Amino acid sequence: MRVLAHGTLVVSCQAGPGNPFYSPDAMALMARAAEAGGAGAIRVNGALDVAAIRAVTDLPIIGLNKLGDPAGVFITPTYDSAVGVARAGADLIALDGTMRPRPDGQRLDQQIARIHEELGVPVLADVDSVDAGLAARAAGADLVATTLSGYTNGTSPAGPDVELVRQLAAKLDCPIVAEGRIRTPEHVRAVCDAGAYAVVVGHAITNPMDITARLVEAIPGT
Repeated sequence: MRVLAHGTLVVSCQAGPGNPFYSPDAMALMARAAEAGGAGAIRVNGALDVAAIRAVTDLPIIGLNKLGDPAGVFITPTYDSAVGVARAGADLIALDGTMRPRPDGQRLDQQIARIHEELGVPVLADVDSVDAGLAARAAGADLVATTLSGYTNGTSPAGPDVELVRQLAAKLDCPIVAEGRIRTPEHVRAVCDAGAYAVVVGHAITNPMDITARLVEAIPGT
């Protein structure tokens, strides 16, 4: 099993419907480009994309499966949603680690226990608060990420949640992964200084549509 090393830049290679890069082959190319640039791991959505990327890289893969209502528990919401991703070659499973009810009625600790016992892979819990991070660690999560900060309460800050990284790093005895709105080298340094074990960057690297739109918005008169 490939291990997520300290100081890793994880590149999130994901594209949704409506994006020209929405295909396993395109995501595999993205992953190859990220690895060539120095990425130490890849974050991937869905078994097909995981399998395509596993075929072209030996880097650790953080796999997830987005299912159901994006307004609720959406990232690997059940044990069953993790199975195909793990079997396709993911080394870690990312899941929603917030304190919201899960769609199958199971508790987070039950889902994590089954992933550990039946799939044999560690779990990265995507959380939105310090309390959720503490609860996710108590439920058995091996790593905790700030992925959902700003996305569960109707507001989205402009930049990364450095303070959440700092508080989680101070309170938890597991690696803290910084993710969410990290777009610049200054953002990366800020979350690392706050105690991040690893850093995930997605849109700022792998979503040309988003990058282009933000630059276009900066042009006067548009």
